[in-house]
Order: sequence, then structure tokens, then C-alpha cells
Amino acid sequence: MKNVRGRVVLITGAGGGIGRLMSLEFAKLGAKLVVVDKDGKAAEETASIARSLGVEARGFEVDVTDRPAILALREVIHRDFGRVAVLVNNAGVVFGGPLTKTPWERHKLTFDVNVFGVVAFTHAFLDDMVSEPEGHLVNIASASGFIGLPFGSTYAASKWAVIGFSESVRQELLTDGSAHVKVTTVCPSYIATGMFDGVKGPFLTPILKPQAIVDKVMAAVKNDRAWVLEPFMVKLTPFLRGVLPTSIFDWAGKLFGVSTSMMHWRGHNESPSVPKPSAGMSAASLPN
Repeated sequence: MKNVRGRVVLITGAGGGIGRLMSLEFAKLGAKLVVVDKDGKAAEETASIARSLGVEARGFEVDVTDRPAILALREVIHRDFGRVAVLVNNAGVVFGGPLTKTPWERHKLTFDVNVFGVVAFTHAFLDDMVSEPEGHLVNIASASGFIGLPFGSTYAASKWAVIGFSESVRQELLTDGSAHVKVTTVCPSYIATGMFDGVKGPFLTPILKPQAIVDKVMAAVKNDRAWVLEPFMVKLTPFLRGVLPTSIFDWAGKLFGVSTSMMHWRGHNESPSVPKPSAGMSAASLPN
């Protein structure tokens, strides 16, 4: 997508981390920003910084698992901004720990946010992008979507789902004559945003700096690239997974530290309490 100036860009999970950084990069390009986060104050902070760069931007408190709130948000965007040209599904959660020692609520929340949140926003806004001269869908997946991730099983499974969903939508757009809408699937290794505090990056796979991956995503949008795989070892992973016997691939995963990388995950100052999903924005609470 060569030019986003004046186009509506919607980013979820944009109250901080790479979501905020991406918002500001799009603002520098002159886009009109809709910033969504379950933390409404953080979303508005991001929007305020974007406005200081001279663009129109608003922040909204929305839980990506709340479909009525998403549909209500769509009405507000259409009324106040126009049709969405770029959607970045960035919101996500991660929990580590042995499968049966991790509370069920965490497993469910992982799928609700990481999978159904992506599907819900795409379902709500894909027709917008199709109706625009150009459109772009960016889904933040993970390198763990190509391999097993012990002590992060449902996180990895959710990212496998995002990759499959993204590729299916991309090919569907090609098939139904909507090739002007591009899809980029982003599969980074661990990023130093706080979500992965305590993890140990596998051998030859350094923990990524947030701005570095954001720069790669922005370049992919500009050049209509289907994939962002970072760092270099992630680019090799799908090929190696396909050609190596399972026993050899498992051995390599253990040798390189992939199998144990999540053993000591603690996340954002993680406590043992089970998180309660935020109700986020109700349909009734959206501004008129």
C-alpha cells in the first residue's frame, strides 16, 4: 500500500508496545488513526501523541472479544472517519506454564483474544477494505505458529490459528477478485515489550527490539509483502520443519533452547492470580 495519507487506519492493542509504535509510524505518514485498546486511557494517550504529529486520531476502549462493542465501534468509525483502509490486528495475550497447571480461564482467554478477536475485527471491517481502492490487513501472529512451544501450548496454538486464518483470507481475496486488499502475517520471535519477561531467547534468535519489528511491518505494508518473519532463524523454521524428520527437529529444538524458552515466563510482573477478562466497551458506551 503505497500511500496511507488521509486513509483510516485501525489498530487494536494500541495502548502500548508495538501497537503504539505502529500507530505513531502511521501517524507520521499522515493516516487518520483509530486506536483501540482494552485500556481506554492508554488508547487515548496513544491517540493524543498521534494528534501532536498533526493527524486526526481517537482512542477507544474496546474488548476485542466483545462483538456488539466492535459493531458499535464500526458505526462510529463510519460516521466520524469513513471506511477503514488498513486494519492491524495487534491485540494479544500470552500466559506461560505447564498445560495442566495453568488455569483453564487463561487457556480460554488466550483463544478468545488471540483468535476470535482477530476474526471478529476482520469480519467487521474486511468489506471496508474491499470497497476501498487499496486495503491492507495486518495480523500479528508469532514464530511459535510454526512450531510447538512447551509451556506456552495454547499461545502457540492460537498463533497457528492466526496464520491459517490469515493465509485463508489472503487466498480468498485473490480468488474472489479482491486482490487489491493485501494481507501481511507477522511472525516474530520474542519481542522485548514486557509480555515475555522471563523467557530465554533460543540460540541464534535474539529477543527483538520493538521498533525493529515495527519497521519491518511498515516496510511490508508499503511493499505489499505477505510475510514478516524475524529474526533470521525464523525465516528458516518452516523449511526445516518440513524437511527434517520429527526426531531430528525435536532434537534441534532442545539443543537450541526452543523447548525450554518459556519455562520461566513471568510476563508483565506476573502474579499467580487468574486474570479476569475486561468487559471493555459496551455498545451503549460508545460516543454518539
